[in-house]
Amino acid sequence: MKKAAILIIVAALLVGGCYGGNTATATRTIGGGAIGAGGGALIGWAAGCPACGAGIGAGAGALGGLAYDQYEKSQGRR
Repeated sequence: MKKAAILIIVAALLVGGCYGGNTATATRTIGGGAIGAGGGALIGWAAGCPACGAGIGAGAGALGGLAYDQYEKSQGRR
């Protein structure tokens, strides 16, 4: 179980860290998803299902990244 959590966290960080998005929206959404997946995997590992936590965390993180992007755009920032 611990190995699965570590694998999920490493994969999420690699995907998020290697992505070179062309737009701020894509970058913030992917970054939020990667951070959410890592955090969710840790929480899921503590609850007994790291894959479930990673999936839920990735979705929530992506939505958070998108919401942050929309906020930044409403403030006149890129």
